Amino acid sequence: MLAASAITPAVQAKTSSQSLAAETPFSAGKYRILALVFDDYETLDLHGPVEMLGHMPNTEIKLVGAKEIIKSYQGPRVVADCLTTDTYDCDLLLIPGGLGTRSLINDLQLRQWLVEQVNRSQSVFTICTGTALLAMTSVLNNRKATTNKMAYEWVTSLNANPKWQPKARWVFDGKFLTSSGVSAGTDAALFWVKHLHGEAEAKRIQTLTEYQWNDDPNNDPYAVS
Repeated sequence: MLAASAITPAVQAKTSSQSLAAETPFSAGKYRILALVFDDYETLDLHGPVEMLGHMPNTEIKLVGAKEIIKSYQGPRVVADCLTTDTYDCDLLLIPGGLGTRSLINDLQLRQWLVEQVNRSQSVFTICTGTALLAMTSVLNNRKATTNKMAYEWVTSLNANPKWQPKARWVFDGKFLTSSGVSAGTDAALFWVKHLHGEAEAKRIQTLTEYQWNDDPNNDPYAVS
């Protein structure tokens, strides 16, 4: 048997990855939010909604990625709790956007994972160009959806079958909540708090975070014509 000090970094990484994939990420009895992370994700796309959703009662948020250490577009790194080598039962799958989505739309392995993970998720919430990652599958077909308006032409060109909304801060259709660019995800997250727990809880979190909430999904100052 090799001593711990004799294990090579490659073996350590492999062992760590296998361990992460095998673990059940959530505690029993929690509202389970699984957030996808990938290199060059947009920080506010992820951390804005996480800030709001994380204040809900009895909520647990876990990060899932293709590897353990993920670098945001702005530079800071996060550590994934579990890996995309497996799928997980969750109440809400959160998908941020960012420049990393430009290359990920060609990732066939991620595409297959998303289809399987959406099936295991009660609801799905995309922010900004995170909607592009769903658009490369068929799960949004015939659903109303929106995305970052500065990337609207690109995202909508990926799939003509969703009912794209050029003017919407966010859209909720079926199990899918899709939102516009960057800060719109934080507004949509507070909508989700309201959807689950009522307006008083959403207002409590708004006040707690001193955030000026745009609570009207039709108030979209960046709409495209």
